[in-house]
Amino acid sequence: MTSLRLTSLLAGVAVAASLTACADMTPRENSTAVGAGIGGVAGAVLGGTEGAAVGAVAGGVIGNQVKR
Repeated sequence: MTSLRLTSLLAGVAVAASLTACADMTPRENSTAVGAGIGGVAGAVLGGTEGAAVGAVAGGVIGNQVKR
């Protein structure tokens, strides 16, 4: 029980830290990150591990260019 509680606490801290790290992103950086995330998920669904990598790169490039 203690191990599960510690793991949950550490996961919560990691999520909070990652969210605050994105607080001062420019709109272009935000679009790039969102595009990479969406592309990575779509690529993983369609093509597995290699698809995730290709999708993340493609999504990041598209997201970067949208806010140009």
